[in-house]
Amino acid sequence: MTELTPTPTLDELPRRFSDFDTLGEALDYAAQGQKGFNFHDARGSLVRVYPFRELRDDAIVAAKRLIASGIKPGDRVALIADTEPQFCALFFGAVYAGALPVPLPLPTSFGGKESYIDQIGVQLDSCDPAILLFPDEIAELAGAAGQSRAIPAHGWDGFADQDAPDVSLPTASSSDIAYLQYSSGSTRFPHGVAVTHKALLHNLGSHAHGMLIGDSDRCISWLPFYHDMGLVGCFLSMVANQVSTDYLKTADFARRPLSWLDLISRNPGTSCSFSPTFGYEICARRIGSQSNVQERFDLSRWRLAGNGADMIRPDVMQRFTDAFAPAGFDAKAFLPSYGLAEATLAVTLMPSGEGMEVELVEETELSGEKKSDGSRPKRFRAIVNCGKPVRDTQLEIRAENGAVLAEKTVGKVWMKGPAVMEGYYRDQEATDACLVDGWLDTGDMGYLSNGYLYIVGRAKDMIIINGKNHWPQDIEWAVEQLPGFKAGDIAAFAITTPGGEETPAVLVQCRTSDEIERLRLWNEIREKVRAITGMNCVIELVPPRTLPRTSSGKLSRAKARNLYLSGDIQPYAVAA
Repeated sequence: MTELTPTPTLDELPRRFSDFDTLGEALDYAAQGQKGFNFHDARGSLVRVYPFRELRDDAIVAAKRLIASGIKPGDRVALIADTEPQFCALFFGAVYAGALPVPLPLPTSFGGKESYIDQIGVQLDSCDPAILLFPDEIAELAGAAGQSRAIPAHGWDGFADQDAPDVSLPTASSSDIAYLQYSSGSTRFPHGVAVTHKALLHNLGSHAHGMLIGDSDRCISWLPFYHDMGLVGCFLSMVANQVSTDYLKTADFARRPLSWLDLISRNPGTSCSFSPTFGYEICARRIGSQSNVQERFDLSRWRLAGNGADMIRPDVMQRFTDAFAPAGFDAKAFLPSYGLAEATLAVTLMPSGEGMEVELVEETELSGEKKSDGSRPKRFRAIVNCGKPVRDTQLEIRAENGAVLAEKTVGKVWMKGPAVMEGYYRDQEATDACLVDGWLDTGDMGYLSNGYLYIVGRAKDMIIINGKNHWPQDIEWAVEQLPGFKAGDIAAFAITTPGGEETPAVLVQCRTSDEIERLRLWNEIREKVRAITGMNCVIELVPPRTLPRTSSGKLSRAKARNLYLSGDIQPYAVAA
């Protein structure tokens, strides 16, 4: 068997940093070089080399096939997004056909058929696609989802057998919508973010300039293509900025997370790779104290270790550094960032080489109280610096009444720039609620300090009790520190008691069946949460794998709250 040769990190094609009018034009240019995508199996072995020129050829054939099947400019093409060459070709095929590709998530390992059909069904209702295309391995589930909405549905292989007659492809404009991105948490009330070619390419160029992408850089990614960081940051950006990329499937990363670090170790150039906090945590957990990381890994050329997509936790980053410093990992490689689908992707980036910086902020400042008078011990929380705005982007921190707040004052984060979405697809009311005079209400809370942005939490997740703000992340983190619990085991939110009072409720996934042990855990959790909030909270132990996730794998507090209040989550009985 002939050994595969990955696409080169460097070729003769002059680099262009996303200075194109349309996404199709970006691929046309990248196809003139030798770079491209490289797909690996769960053990990190190379199984498919896919140069950009081959991607372009396949995409043009896919575009002609879509047009022959009746797809017209502006139609939506729903694509179940697996990390495969077929998805890449179909995505760009829809772009070349003038249609709007709509990446949708794969089924998760829990929930079953009906749950998945319901999950993507509401997104299908929202975007109203003309066709649904999916990996053949999930034909039963995806086909049923399409059938439930009377949408023509085809497996990738079957669709590839259809005719692709030679037809003229439409000419796109920079102001046309390039794709729809469904943001995290949109399972019940989906918000399809409409992004134009112009906004997309500006953002892709902005983060390439911000990260100082150079000739020796190569991307390594396991992030899913249906999430904005995976789709925009590690797929479309690689085409528009001509960067060879090595991919692991997200499911393979979950099974063998250290394969991610193996790929980085084998990269002869400098590596750029992003992950939410939990990716670093999984790797740090998987390495045992007896492991010789220096023999297995070489992380000395990992130039950018990006972090974003959820709250960045400095304790996890420190554990990762401690675990992998012997393999040459430099903590200065950490590149905290902040972004959201409504801004295409990147809003702020830490300047390359500055690493992770943390400010200790007194809890009373974050909760809206006056500063402590010294009568009680001060509690501080570590807030991560998420960097400076990318080019042409403005930030303001505003109070609830819209007033712009001074530095180091917590408020709602508003941003303005060329990469802001056109709006939510076919949802003017939701668009008007967050877009005002070109400014986007991100829904996040934070503060500015010397031009840097610090994110402290989500406004809609905030628990407000007796006028004091409690961040659910703080409560969840406190419980995670107890033995036997980990990130994702805990969901904190506010509920109304029968007496009409607001109180925090904390759901904790419990793995023991011993009733005495459950009671001990319940009391331990209650005391831990009381120490954080200063009050008695509703503590509920629930079965493992009960707490719901967003399509990108993050905890969905809003859905957990709804399921709990509706009785769909049944806690264990604890004889307190």
